[in-house]
Amino acid sequence: MVRVPRSAPIFAAAVLTASVAPQPAGAQDATAASAPSFTVLQPDATAGYPDQQIYYNVRFDKLEVKPQSGRYGYEWDAEAWVGTDYDKLFVKTEGFNNGGAARSAFGRAARWESAEFQVLYSRLISYFFDFQVGVRQTIEPISRTYAVFGVEGLAPGLFELDTQAFISQKGEVSGRLNAWYDVLLTNRLVLQPRFDVNVSAQRVPELSTGRGFTDFELSARLRYEFTREFAPYVGVSWERKVGETAAIAKREGEVRSRVYLLGGLRLLF
Repeated sequence: MVRVPRSAPIFAAAVLTASVAPQPAGAQDATAASAPSFTVLQPDATAGYPDQQIYYNVRFDKLEVKPQSGRYGYEWDAEAWVGTDYDKLFVKTEGFNNGGAARSAFGRAARWESAEFQVLYSRLISYFFDFQVGVRQTIEPISRTYAVFGVEGLAPGLFELDTQAFISQKGEVSGRLNAWYDVLLTNRLVLQPRFDVNVSAQRVPELSTGRGFTDFELSARLRYEFTREFAPYVGVSWERKVGETAAIAKREGEVRSRVYLLGGLRLLF
């Protein structure tokens, strides 16, 4: 019988341990995955952090025709912005021509009910909301300059909100709320209910508006997204003047409530 030295098990264990021990970095296979490096999060010399890069967007929420009584009115509501995730410069514009005719000193002219543009600085204040401040210039129905303070973003429930307060050069205070929600019927067919309301802190005779809530609009638009950038739609809109503004419209012989069937395009660039 061959005697096995008592130290043999210890020697065998040492050999086995050495065979499975990690090899030096230079001896490892070149194709082995390397450990993640946090250097990828460092700012790039040209691009910087992703949230500091410059982006831009142009969006037409409304570019539509509103036929009524043989006339074809048209309306637009658009915004463009450029900036980072934290700071942006916004340009907004909207307006409505009812397709009617009004007497002017130079003959008959199209009746513009509203036309305006805004230039705003926007600052991120939460994950879903931006605070905005800037200038609003109305062209129709009268020329007026306003300071603008607002909040725009995505509310709980995925409602998009755009709220603004205005102070005119004459000290007139007013406000506006726009809210809409996209209901995905299919991957391409989208129903968008929308609510718009205006309020005034005082009577403004030049605008034929009274104190309190002045008017609102309830609408729904069904669009088909051929692409995210191009989506034609059809819809219906109900506009109504309320409160003192409705009483002023009645005295002046103006329409207080209107319903439109409409069609248009939603565009993204």
